[in-house]
Amino acid sequence: MPPPETLAAFFTAALLLALSPGPDNLFVLTQSTLHGKKAGFAITFGLCTGLIAHTLAVAFGVAAIIRASAVAFTALKILGAAYLLHLAWLMFRARPMKPAPDSDASPPGHRLYLRGALMNLSNPKVALFFLAFLPQFADPARGPMALQLILLGGLFIVATVLVFGGIATLADSLGQAFRNSARAQTTVNQLAAALFVGLAARLFASAHN
Repeated sequence: MPPPETLAAFFTAALLLALSPGPDNLFVLTQSTLHGKKAGFAITFGLCTGLIAHTLAVAFGVAAIIRASAVAFTALKILGAAYLLHLAWLMFRARPMKPAPDSDASPPGHRLYLRGALMNLSNPKVALFFLAFLPQFADPARGPMALQLILLGGLFIVATVLVFGGIATLADSLGQAFRNSARAQTTVNQLAAALFVGLAARLFASAHN
């Protein structure tokens, strides 16, 4: 299993990425502001259901790649690093986002849950991100890769629940201020972009070892 310092670094990165403004957390913010924190939690749990599916797909897919070919795993690392650099560039150039208001009556919780799950499952970028992000914190020498990746995916989900749950709870005060603060959004985006660059550099280095 990954050592504690690796897990701590991964969890810190996951928290920062969950904070970075994007359609998922801004949707949670908007619906929580309009319909209360229960709506935000319903969406959050739906999104995390999708993350479970992506985690399992990546875990067993990467394990199969390693069993098949060490060269293929190295190629996967290089492609993952390139994708992280692409994400860093997009985040560095991203403009602050403001979700459009929704004046509809509060939807039932199960509908919000399903909407969150479908948003996540139907987004191929989530699968690509997990494929680029998770493997660099795992090491074939430390045990079965599938189990390591499932553990990392679980930590990512915990970070998502903590951040998105916090957004839902604070939507009427701090969340509203964050949504309206271009400077706060830009700062988080730039921090996340720098993180992606560092992770990509680490992935490139590990691919050539």
